[in-house]
Amino acid sequence: SGCALAVVQALLRRPARHLRLIGCPQLGLQGDLLVGAGCVDRVETAAFALGEFGLAPAFDRFYRENRIEVVESTCPAIHAGLQAAEKGLPFMPLAGVLGSGLVALRTDWKVIDDPFGAGPILLVPAIRPDVALFHAPLADTRGNVWIGVRRELMVMAHAAKRTLVSVEETVDGDLLREERAAAGTIPALYVEEVAHVPGGARPNGLFTCYSPNFETIARYASAART
Repeated sequence: SGCALAVVQALLRRPARHLRLIGCPQLGLQGDLLVGAGCVDRVETAAFALGEFGLAPAFDRFYRENRIEVVESTCPAIHAGLQAAEKGLPFMPLAGVLGSGLVALRTDWKVIDDPFGAGPILLVPAIRPDVALFHAPLADTRGNVWIGVRRELMVMAHAAKRTLVSVEETVDGDLLREERAAAGTIPALYVEEVAHVPGGARPNGLFTCYSPNFETIARYASAART
């Protein structure tokens, strides 16, 4: 949710290089554009796909040709790593991934005996991104950003060193003082910059604002196979 595709297009024009992407918890169109343009060295994600349009074609090609480093993960592990950073902790315990072959692939994950006697438990290191990037429906002139129920965006903003947000609309006032908006608002304390970019998630959709343009995404999925 909240794909900042207008900002990604700016990164493509720059062009950005040697990026390391972390999906929260997965990557899609915006990640595939960056990979296909040669902007990305490394990805850590639970999945990389275009939904009903299948595999992310540029990523799939780069992966098969060994042109990109891939760090395998899973949704709970990525959320746990971000939550550890959010809380200022070096790691977060996690039980659900134990027994998976994924544990053997991740030498940075540690399995220990639970000190409270519940058996083995997995420790996932904190994930502290340099930048959290997303698009949201609304910000106020104080820099507070409304995300509604998309709590993963809140966790990203808390965990990252810097948070950059593009928004559909900017309003006067203070969203944190509005009873109906405050619980779904990221305080400006965690947001470094806000850019007013109407349509900034297109051709993906944006919650409460507009639906994806499936025709455009389908055209991309076909064209990017080569």
